Amino acid sequence: MKLFSAIPTMLLVFGLVFLSGCSPQAEVGLSKVDADAPTEFTETESGLKYRILRKSDGPKPSATDRVTVDYTGWLDNGTEFDSSYARREPATFRLNEVVPGWTEGLQLIGEGGMIELEIPYQLGYGPQGNPGSIPPYATLHFKVELHEIQ
Repeated sequence: MKLFSAIPTMLLVFGLVFLSGCSPQAEVGLSKVDADAPTEFTETESGLKYRILRKSDGPKPSATDRVTVDYTGWLDNGTEFDSSYARREPATFRLNEVVPGWTEGLQLIGEGGMIELEIPYQLGYGPQGNPGSIPPYATLHFKVELHEIQ
């Protein structure tokens, strides 16, 4: 019986996500977004587009720092190609060991912050893509939470 009592709540949550214009798949596992988070992207000189979903006064990483993050990545068509949330394990890596769009974008937020990135192919996997999951010339989309800088 408890399953049936949870259905109205599940429908409400799905309805709120649907009405907000966000895909449920892209929101799985993400923590709270600021109420005043921008809806429009800002573009950097390199062509990276971003919007800060949760501000933080925490320290910002440099390109050579190790960071621990949770993220979801998807293609223009909505296909999710990677997610630390799905693995239920945050990822830790040196920021300059990932695609240039991540290196640039994560330096824009502090520990505890969240950012959405739209990475053009030049700052992603380039014209070759990443065989098996990323097609050539792919624009990459990510929502990333920066948990820790080491």
